[in-house]
Amino acid sequence: MSTRALVLGGGGITGIAWEIGLLHGLVEAGVDLTDADLVVGTSAGSVVGAQVTNGATTEAMYARQLAPLGTYGPEPTAVIGAAVTARWIWTGLRSGRDLEALGRRLGAYAVRAAASGRLPSEEERIAVVSRRLVSQEWPARDLRVTAVDAQTGAFRVFGADDGVPLARAVAASCAVPGVYPPVTIDGRRYIDGGTRSSANADLAAGHDRVVALTPIAAAVPRSRGAAAQLAGIGSAHTVVAPDKPAREAIGRNVLDPAARARTARAGYAQARAVAGAVSEIWA
Repeated sequence: MSTRALVLGGGGITGIAWEIGLLHGLVEAGVDLTDADLVVGTSAGSVVGAQVTNGATTEAMYARQLAPLGTYGPEPTAVIGAAVTARWIWTGLRSGRDLEALGRRLGAYAVRAAASGRLPSEEERIAVVSRRLVSQEWPARDLRVTAVDAQTGAFRVFGADDGVPLARAVAASCAVPGVYPPVTIDGRRYIDGGTRSSANADLAAGHDRVVALTPIAAAVPRSRGAAAQLAGIGSAHTVVAPDKPAREAIGRNVLDPAARARTARAGYAQARAVAGAVSEIWA
């Protein structure tokens, strides 16, 4: 019997909304990706993956995305400003293809930014992430949550057997350098899994069929992107990225809760156009 993996990439609050809208639209089109044997979640994708594997229906997840702001608690707005973006670009160019060097440099930057007092506290962030989950327990299904060690730059994949609280692992995966503080786990501090790759789709190696939902499709270098990673593992696969209406709905700030509902609707609408291609891989 063939095995199937669902890869959920990073992309902020709007990434969560787009993935959920797309998943629900696909279910209504007869393609249910939530029954995957493996779910890989990076940053925004870790939030969605934790919901999917813990039994949340796409209908309930989608309804939550459409709910008025504040329905489920405070939703702080953050911005990835020009200074943060410039730091990422400069660090990426300096590090080249050395992903651990990139992780170390962005990790050091994240630690300094957290120490400045400009960012929310670690516990505040974990509380925000906790409210986005349907359960605080790891699911029985195979969920893998990605992060990067802020000191060494080493890639870390969290799973149920690691004994790490689910919300803390997901918060680590979502710890955007310069925007949110690194998250401490077993005495080490971790930053966003998207530091290595926006999707980390190569974790699906060994599975016959893979669908990757990637709110952030571009990758520099291309080897960090889902398409290149999946080509390298040889599985039958497809990669879905936001179409033009979805990109317009997302807007310029992926961390703006006000864009959540319209982005979820755009993902839902896009599902009709991609259902055929996704079904060919998933069926």
